[in-house]
Amino acid sequence: MGFNCGIVGLPNVGKSTIFNAITAAHAEVASYPFCTINPNVGIVKVPDKRLDKIAEIIKPEKVVHTTMEFVDIAGLVRGASKGEGLGNQFLGNIRNVDAIIHVLRTFKEEDVAHVDGSIDPIRDMEVVNTELILADLETVEKRIEKNERLSKIADKKLAENLKLYHKVKDSLDSGLPVRALKLNPDELEHLKDLFLLTQKSTLYVINIDENDVKIKTDSIAGIKEKAKSEGAIVITICGKLEAEIALLPIEEREEFLKGMGIEESGLEKIIKAGYELLDLITFFTTQGPEVRAWTIKRGTHAQKAAGKIHSDMEKGFIKAEIYRYEDLIRLGSEHEIKEKGLLKIEGKEYLIKDGDVVHFKFNV
Repeated sequence: MGFNCGIVGLPNVGKSTIFNAITAAHAEVASYPFCTINPNVGIVKVPDKRLDKIAEIIKPEKVVHTTMEFVDIAGLVRGASKGEGLGNQFLGNIRNVDAIIHVLRTFKEEDVAHVDGSIDPIRDMEVVNTELILADLETVEKRIEKNERLSKIADKKLAENLKLYHKVKDSLDSGLPVRALKLNPDELEHLKDLFLLTQKSTLYVINIDENDVKIKTDSIAGIKEKAKSEGAIVITICGKLEAEIALLPIEEREEFLKGMGIEESGLEKIIKAGYELLDLITFFTTQGPEVRAWTIKRGTHAQKAAGKIHSDMEKGFIKAEIYRYEDLIRLGSEHEIKEKGLLKIEGKEYLIKDGDVVHFKFNV
């Protein structure tokens, strides 16, 4: 299972346009065709030029990119935390994703009415965040009430956790998301079973006008400042333009982007930001008939990474033979890497690095 991002925002901000563009744009990939699990979930291959270069050298029968899943979550309205609109379904869908992509609108289009009648991305940002904060407050208050009741008659450990829950409640009461609190790993572990919405890593995607693509606009400075205070990231995308790019044949897309003065597609921007937010890295395998990319969290041990490929590999892990992507590009073959003594043998505690090419040895 890869990592997934839920796309949220008010109605008519361009969520579905961006979702359709980034998923349809990679629909023609043979090894991972765009795959609709249900109408609002899309799995896309993660573009990675390193994988393509490894394949040029190794010449496998098959090249398999790692993937990321995007979920187009129903538009939120005021009162969602109290069940307004599709409130409960909306909040339930967010609980199930690893990260949130929050779309904010700055584009002006007469035909696409804004739900509040005017364009104001900071107001929109606060409407959605307030609903998520209210939903989290309800969750935390219920837990505090339960722990206070039980700690009197049973477990003293529950009383210790109350301090943490009150700290979280105070933050939410002041309008700050949980992710703005600098919590330690132990505290994060204690909050895990609450599935708090405002604890999730968040990427703000500002959906801009076509005319703003090459313009560094000050209108987003306020959003960037607010996002920074809560540990979120901001990028800009023109949904309308991305939808046009998605309709082009793959070989024409890069040329089109260059002509517009755009360095990378919306999908590449989102994935790069998603990897940064979730602290993800990529390693590669070249065994058998395929060259393949795999996504893991930074700080994953070799044995655990082997389990990403197959549970038997994790159970019967013996060792990992590892070399660096850069060495393969520099020397031009795996044979040369061995000759130069650059193939390292590592044990189960080795931390996989971004760009490692790994051969796992295991015994079942």
